[in-house]
Amino acid sequence: MTKSKAFRLLALGIPALILQACGIPDIAIKKADTKLPEIYDQGAQQEENSALVKWKDFFDDPYLLSLIDTAVANNKEINIMLQRISVAENEIQARKGAYLPTVNFGAGSGGEKTGKFTRNGAVEDNLQIAKGQPFPTFLGNYQFGLFSTWEIDIWKKLRNATQVAVFEYMASTEGKNFLVTNLVAEVARSYYELMALDNQLDNLEQNIRIQQDGLEVVKQLQVYARSNSLAVKRYEAEVAKNKSRKYEITQQITVARIGSTSC
Repeated sequence: MTKSKAFRLLALGIPALILQACGIPDIAIKKADTKLPEIYDQGAQQEENSALVKWKDFFDDPYLLSLIDTAVANNKEINIMLQRISVAENEIQARKGAYLPTVNFGAGSGGEKTGKFTRNGAVEDNLQIAKGQPFPTFLGNYQFGLFSTWEIDIWKKLRNATQVAVFEYMASTEGKNFLVTNLVAEVARSYYELMALDNQLDNLEQNIRIQQDGLEVVKQLQVYARSNSLAVKRYEAEVAKNKSRKYEITQQITVARIGSTSC
C-alpha cells in the first residue's frame, strides 16, 4: 500500500470517528416500579380496622371495662354533648315539619248590641224582621272551623335551615365520639400505668427483702472473718438505693391516681 492511499483511508476514517465521538448517547430512563409486594396487598385488602372495633370489644379486662363505664357515665362534658345531640335531633324534626302544611282548629264568639237611644236603635224599634217579630236587642256572632297554612320554600330558607340542623347534629355526634375516645384512652393508659407501677413496686419489695437477707448473711460472715466491711457497705448501699427507688415509685403511683381521678 502506497503512502498516498493510506493517507486517503486515514482521511476518510477521521470524520467517521469524529461524528461517532460527538454523538449524544441515549438517556436511560428508569420506570417507576409501582407494584407492591404481596404482603402489602394482603394488608390493604383486609377489612379489619382497629378504629372500627368498639372499646368494649377491644379490652378484655373486666375491671378496666367497669372503670371506663363509670368514667363515661359520670363525665360532665360527655353528658353535655349528649344533651346537645338530643337538641339537634329535635331541631331536625322541627325543620322537617316546616315543609309540611299546618292545620289549626279555631273557634270564636262575639256579640253586638245597638244602643237604644241612637239612630240605629230608633230605626230598629220602628221596624220588624217579620210580622210580630221585632229586631233582637243582642246579635250573636259565632265561628267554628279548621284553618290550614303551607309555606312554599322558594328561597330555600327551610332547606338551608334543615341542612344547618343536620350539620349541628353531626358535629355534636362527632364531638361526643371524640370525647369518649379520649376519655377511654386516658382511663386505659392510667390503668395500665398503675398496674405497671404496682408490679414494679412488688418486684422491688421482693428484691429489698432478698438484699436484706443477704446483708445479714454478709454481716455474719464478717463476724467470723469470712468477709470484710466493703461487702457489708455494698449491700447496705444497694438496700438504701432500692428503698429510695421504692419511695419514688410510690410517689409515681400517687401522681397517677390523682391524674386518673381527674378524667
